[in-house]
Amino acid sequence: MTGRTVPAPPGLDGRGAGDGPGQPRRRLRPGTLPRIVPYIRPYRWPLLLLMTVTLLGAGMAAVAPVLFGKVIDEGIVPRRLGVVIGFAVAIAGLALVKAVTDYFRARLSAGIGQSLIYDLRVQAYAHVQEQSLAFFTRTQTGALVSRLNTDVVGAQRAVTMLLSQTAETLLTLVLVLAAMFYLSWQLALAALLTIPFFIFPAKIIGVRLERLTRETMQLNAEMGSLMNERFNVAGAMLVKLYGRRDQESGLFTTRARRVRDVGVKTDVTGETLALVIGLASTLALALMLGVGGALVVDHAFQVGTLVSMITLLTMLYGPVNQLTSLPVSVLVALVSFDRVFEVLDLRPLVAERPEAEALHARRSAGAGAPADVHGPVPEIEFRDVSFHYPSAAEVSLASLESIALPAPERNDKTLTLDEVSFLAPAGRLTALVGPSGAGKTTITHLVPRFYDPASGSVRIGGHDIRDLTLTSLRDAIGVVTQDAHLFHDTIRANLLYARPDASEAELVEACDAARIWELIASLPDGLDTRVGDAGYRMSGGEKQRIALARLLLKAPPIVVLDEATAHLDTASEAAIKGALKTALADRTSLVIAHRLSTIRDADQILVVDGGRIVERGSHEVLLEAGGLYADLYDKQFVRQAGGGSGPATS
Repeated sequence: MTGRTVPAPPGLDGRGAGDGPGQPRRRLRPGTLPRIVPYIRPYRWPLLLLMTVTLLGAGMAAVAPVLFGKVIDEGIVPRRLGVVIGFAVAIAGLALVKAVTDYFRARLSAGIGQSLIYDLRVQAYAHVQEQSLAFFTRTQTGALVSRLNTDVVGAQRAVTMLLSQTAETLLTLVLVLAAMFYLSWQLALAALLTIPFFIFPAKIIGVRLERLTRETMQLNAEMGSLMNERFNVAGAMLVKLYGRRDQESGLFTTRARRVRDVGVKTDVTGETLALVIGLASTLALALMLGVGGALVVDHAFQVGTLVSMITLLTMLYGPVNQLTSLPVSVLVALVSFDRVFEVLDLRPLVAERPEAEALHARRSAGAGAPADVHGPVPEIEFRDVSFHYPSAAEVSLASLESIALPAPERNDKTLTLDEVSFLAPAGRLTALVGPSGAGKTTITHLVPRFYDPASGSVRIGGHDIRDLTLTSLRDAIGVVTQDAHLFHDTIRANLLYARPDASEAELVEACDAARIWELIASLPDGLDTRVGDAGYRMSGGEKQRIALARLLLKAPPIVVLDEATAHLDTASEAAIKGALKTALADRTSLVIAHRLSTIRDADQILVVDGGRIVERGSHEVLLEAGGLYADLYDKQFVRQAGGGSGPATS
């Protein structure tokens, strides 16, 4: 099954238009706001309580200014002390009730908002894990982390504003206007006439703020990707070895400067909006004082009413200011939701069919792992398999690659594998050899279904692997690659990743079989030793043997070794050769070998060249044939006899 992106809404290409410099600008996608609703639905009852509390708070806020006028007109002016004290106590009580409602409003809003973001973040993380290997080969890690971290936090602002500020602002506006019309419809109409002066500046400036915010997010993601690549061990080592500290500092300075420049534009644009609205508020207040003061002089109403109207006016322009800037703020925050939804809309290249069934394969007994006698050891069969690597549009997003191309990437459908057919017998060792770039690693990537073939089928135990559940398929396969990856954790945690329920004795047994226990036992913290970032505290051979111990602990019926002994010196290779023989016994094994001496005893050797299998047979048969295998073998051992190393064969 070949995956592709979900068809994009109008105005948006399938890859997700980029946002950074050199990439096409993109507006907020239609339908982003309605997509938030399903995340809100589970919290409808807390949301109803939030609306109730917000209504109470807004009501208290609108009643207080009316009481200010009453205390002046009915208490202070006629010098009635009892009335003054009564109104003062009432105003204090209202303030206390409003403080309590504001506290619960803030607490409910925060709880709902954080829960929504939790749901979104967990869903996004799970969705990214479902993406194919091709997705991760193209995506910059820093840009992806930014989507699940910075952008999700930005989305929280949108949720908070939509749930809390919007409801409170609208309720306050309605109640304040009702109080103003109750006191003086003339002044209320005058106040309403000034509202357009708040709305239009916010609308004009808001479009620019949205674009600047999207650009800031993209630039921050690019800067984060740069730091992520340079601050890991491999990146730092490369910078030091090639002496490019000045160039690296210059590159970072350039990206940081772009972030700074866009940040200045964003801050200035936001301040401009605040200044315009502040000026409009002052002018409106001056108008109210002039008109209202004239009405008091003409005895149209009392001074207390004017005080109430001025207080209500300040309360009116607060919500109006918030409503005029709220679309801008919500729009800016919705950009974060949009960027997260962009990732969620990318369908995995490799997906499990709804009718997929589990693979029932026998789990082999191994060091530190019990045998599972249910089911046979499966065979691996390739039937006329052709394959080409997917294009960027099928697996990734332009904004996650952070690369601005001068022209669309060429859609290269050149076949990496061309009608490959072979059978790896059950419980036997099949070796893959050939020159670099021949397609050997690609073959091993098709077995656990990291990719799907363009044509033909890969079958395990007689089943097309596209008809199997991904979990059962990958449970049956153990892989050790040339560059074994270890998490930045303890040796124990890295081993338990294969089988979390393994006992201490099983861990020791697996490590001993992989010829690494002696080293681990000599460390002060033993299995609780931290291996460092990507395992860089361990040597290449030590990492490889830990990875082999992890494989032995999993004890899968199918084993794929991609140059698994490449980092081992001669002594280590000799030590582990017996362990590998034990580990591969009674397992269907597919092994890519750089050192041809390690696969001389293979049951079957497949010679791959140019994406095709050009020779097959045992070591002796292939040597007698005098073909490519014999040529590679002769060159390697002639070099070794001369004290050099043989040519790469992978």
